Amino acid sequence: MRAAIYRRYGPPEVVSIENVSKPAPKPHEVLIKIHATTVSSGDWRARSLSMPPGFGPIAPLVFGVRGPRQPILGTELSGVIEAIGAHVAKFKVDDAVFAFPSFAMGAHAEYLALPQYGPIALRPRNLSFPEAAAISFGGVAALQFLRDRAKVRAGEKVLVIGASGAVGSAAVQLAKNFGASVTGVCSGANLDLVESIGADRVIDYAKDDFIKSGDQYDIICDTIGVTSFAACKDALSPGGRLLLVASGLAQVLRAGRKPNSKAVIAGTGNATVEHLLFLKELAEAGRFKPVIDRRLSFEQIVEAHRRVDTGRKAGSVVILVSNDPEPSFARSLPGAAP
Repeated sequence: MRAAIYRRYGPPEVVSIENVSKPAPKPHEVLIKIHATTVSSGDWRARSLSMPPGFGPIAPLVFGVRGPRQPILGTELSGVIEAIGAHVAKFKVDDAVFAFPSFAMGAHAEYLALPQYGPIALRPRNLSFPEAAAISFGGVAALQFLRDRAKVRAGEKVLVIGASGAVGSAAVQLAKNFGASVTGVCSGANLDLVESIGADRVIDYAKDDFIKSGDQYDIICDTIGVTSFAACKDALSPGGRLLLVASGLAQVLRAGRKPNSKAVIAGTGNATVEHLLFLKELAEAGRFKPVIDRRLSFEQIVEAHRRVDTGRKAGSVVILVSNDPEPSFARSLPGAAP
């Protein structure tokens, strides 16, 4: 099979497409023929070892000291199950699915074997393969921070920094689904986009400083790592929570309760299949849809990495791994998008 491989850390050009052995599913695994994947900020960090402050010395221990331990990047995917292990009962051959291998990676390939009880779910009926591939990275992170950790409530005021990115655009939509009033912060070029996905108000960071506006928020969700508790504590209401999605080591260590019952929440938890099923339900109800920056072919994988490296993508950069037509027999497909 073809896979996008990197054997040393560095710029996008360290990635190339090579032929490698096709995996075979173990007894409790499914083999997925991948139709689409994304190049995420997680791929950028693993490829370049560009880490939040304080995590630089730790990164080689995680990803590999002498070179990448996992040479195939890719944190999320959508595709069709081609084969199942002897003890698989949850899925069937020809099921259309989306999955989130997360930092185990491996999705930048034509095939990937995953445990049947891992973060895999049937593809939302109304989403195409490229759309379904872009659900997990941003959607799961936003869901973990807003619902699981910050316990966002209806009527609260939420501000999302980096509202046009993969995590930020998911956070805007999820906060609205939970009944919050949402303000998005992004570049002027993406104001209309962020408004179109549900933000009640949008701030151009180049023109207005939300910290100096005098407004207060119950939750400030920083998806790109540009603020701190010291900088925005006055913009948090009593009991407010600062969510640091892209936090440095010192911020993780200092997370917790602050004066006036304010709190800093940093670090992430484990993705579960429940997260995917929750996002699938919202997607099928028309209440959540991933934002796609652009769709590129597998042969354009280096260009995709370059785009992510700019830090200016809106939503996800999707890679079309397979050009196979939609299989009409897959269990999740009635009413599916092309």
